[in-house]
Amino acid sequence: MQYKYIFGPVLSRRLGISLGVDLVTHKTCSLDCVYCECGKTTNLTLEQKEYVRFSDIKKELDHFWTHNDDPDYITFSGSGEPTLNNRLGQIIEYIKDNKPHIKTAVLTNSTLLDDPAVRQALLKADLVIPSLDAVSKKAFIRINRPDKGLNITDILNGIELFAREYKGEIWLEVFILPGFNNSESDLMLLKEAIKKIDPDLVQLNTLDRPGTISDIEPASKLELERVREILGFDNIAIIAKIDDNIKVAPKIDTKDINAAILKTISRRPCTKQDLLQLLGVDTQILEKHITMLEQEKIILGKLRERGIFYQTIKDKEAS
Repeated sequence: MQYKYIFGPVLSRRLGISLGVDLVTHKTCSLDCVYCECGKTTNLTLEQKEYVRFSDIKKELDHFWTHNDDPDYITFSGSGEPTLNNRLGQIIEYIKDNKPHIKTAVLTNSTLLDDPAVRQALLKADLVIPSLDAVSKKAFIRINRPDKGLNITDILNGIELFAREYKGEIWLEVFILPGFNNSESDLMLLKEAIKKIDPDLVQLNTLDRPGTISDIEPASKLELERVREILGFDNIAIIAKIDDNIKVAPKIDTKDINAAILKTISRRPCTKQDLLQLLGVDTQILEKHITMLEQEKIILGKLRERGIFYQTIKDKEAS
């Protein structure tokens, strides 16, 4: 079965082997973040609806469970904001009813947490990873480029309310971009907000794959250490890169490698090393297929600090 809405299992920096579930159509989001590895938001919206049908998600999950080993996590992320799908809570319940031992995680940009129905849906998850990149209006607009119906005060209030109601773990992610949100004044505002939220973990992240604009640069390790020192909490972690010793996905059939490469990098750009770990193929075979896809002008590589990241030509043009 060719899956349309679930992807992986993939190697997650944070969750081990994670099966992804995409609940919205490609790049449907309430933000258009300058750093987004999935590309520019093409449907900037706050409309909540069943972007992907519950029945289609169930069908794909049932097939996957029948033909594959169980992952460590089922993670709602993908190419947009999962809380825009108004069936999220029911999908989590379906997983819990059928595979209670598999943990569920939701990566959210936090923009809809002021909605009681969204908070209620998320209460069913084992782990919620909300993001908060800026507290000042200026920095929020500059880095996150929100839908016009959003304001940072409501978002902060929503995160704080959810943190009080939720019984699972909250890992708050802060994405640091030099020149956007790393001034001392911006960091002090973040510090006050984080203190009120009181998450189980604060994760500092920065650019790894190409973002939506070309002139942004990642924060250095030294800069992230500076941010950690200014924030001053004991539970701050600078997110590490993929561990070479982490579990890998099963090997795929050679005839499906092209399709697997394209499906993987259409969601987010990857290096050859990322693809080797994600797909479980031999180095020479991967090199052959990447070269062929480049010669056919289906994919291209973009040099970043961690290496050459491959993405599809249409994704490059859209960004």
